[in-house]
Amino acid sequence: MRRFFILLWRFGRRDMRLLWYALQHPHRPGWLIPACLLLLVFAIEPFNFALPPLGLADDLVVLPLVLHTLLRFLPPAIQAGFDARGSARPVHSR
Repeated sequence: MRRFFILLWRFGRRDMRLLWYALQHPHRPGWLIPACLLLLVFAIEPFNFALPPLGLADDLVVLPLVLHTLLRFLPPAIQAGFDARGSARPVHSR
C-alpha cells in the first residue's frame, strides 16, 4: 500500500508541475482554465466535509487520476516544452 501512495505522489508531483507550466504557457488550450476550476471545485466539494472517508478516497485516488488524464489532452508542444525544461534542470540525488 505504501508503494501505491509513493507512486501516486510521484505522478501527482510531476502532473502539478506540468499543470503549472501549462497554465503559464502562452499557447495553452482554452479549455484548460475551466477544467482546472472544475477540478478545484471537485477537490473542495461538500462531500469532503459530510463524509470524510469518501472525501479522503477522492483526494488520494480520484483527483490524481483525473488530473493525469486531463493533462494527457494537452497539446504535444506544451508537453515537449515541459519535458525539455525539466531535463535542463540539475538532478538532485538523496
